[in-house]
Amino acid sequence: MKKKVPALTQRYLRALSTHLDTRRPGGSGAARGLGRDLVHAGCNAVDLARMHGRALAELAVARAFDEDGPGRIRRAENFLTEALGPAEQVQRSSRESIAQLQRRAETLHRKTAVLAADNRQLKREVQRHKAGEAAVKQGREHYHLLFVQSQLVQKKLRRLARQILSAQEEERREISRELHDEVVQNLVGINVELTALGKAASIGARALKSRIVGTQRLVVKSVSAVHRFARELRPAVLDDLGLIPAIHAYMKTVANRRHLKIRLTAAAVVEALDNARRTVLYRVAQEALTNVARHAQASVVEMAIREIPGAIRLEVHDNGRSFPVVRTLSAKSNKRIGLLGMRERVEMVGGALTIESAPGAGTTVRAEIPFNPGAAA
Repeated sequence: MKKKVPALTQRYLRALSTHLDTRRPGGSGAARGLGRDLVHAGCNAVDLARMHGRALAELAVARAFDEDGPGRIRRAENFLTEALGPAEQVQRSSRESIAQLQRRAETLHRKTAVLAADNRQLKREVQRHKAGEAAVKQGREHYHLLFVQSQLVQKKLRRLARQILSAQEEERREISRELHDEVVQNLVGINVELTALGKAASIGARALKSRIVGTQRLVVKSVSAVHRFARELRPAVLDDLGLIPAIHAYMKTVANRRHLKIRLTAAAVVEALDNARRTVLYRVAQEALTNVARHAQASVVEMAIREIPGAIRLEVHDNGRSFPVVRTLSAKSNKRIGLLGMRERVEMVGGALTIESAPGAGTTVRAEIPFNPGAAA
């Protein structure tokens, strides 16, 4: 543009001079054509006004306005007005284009905002969808795990049921053997003695008395055996006198039968437990002493029942040989049934059972039953 300014200025000067010499009152087509050319060359209204000012200055030096000055000045103004027409049209079109662009920009801005909001909403929906898929997947995996665990539990329950049936059958066989070996044999002996007494009416009084005494001993022995079986099934002393006397009675029976030394320390507050909890503690003590007598080869057993914060604790400790607790609990044996039975009984009343066994340290069975003295009172 700067390189074209001198040539355009000279052209404008010649065109203006020609227009002034024609003495026409209106504009000129040449002025409009020149204005269009100047606009195409990159000139705006300000550039055109400057060219007009330079042209007037040169014409004034050349005394072009000496003759009919006012008329020439008006014609010069008309020329400038005609020349500015294309520039004004371009500016008007530019303003309209700018306004249209602004409107389009505003519309585009609004649409962009709407699209951005839709995009954010879509992202949220995608995230929710992904979260839902993750939750469904997690739930599916969780339910699959529960299903697998339930199958394992069912297998364990079936195996445990078979073991319980086997243990019950073994217990019945043992009771049958005990009844046959003790009670039945005693009753047979009594029957034999009575038969002999009936046939030997002629024996002397001393011999008769001796036979009667022998028969009475057999009766007492049979009654004692029946009482022992009854106590093992359900001791009446537990309901009549309480937990401590019942444990003490069973403890004496085991000690005499197995030649064990058993010491009991008990707090009287244990009798404040309800019947269900007292029964649980009795069965735990009974099973623990039975296991000691059968398997531990111990000589001394320490049993303690004491109150601890929020619970009653029963501990049975022996100095016998130890056993692998975890392996025994997972084995298929009747001993495992007894240990699991203790645990189930304790957990049934909200308690906890622990078993500790180590070489040289013997075995400790510890049961803790929840106890609230205020509620009991």
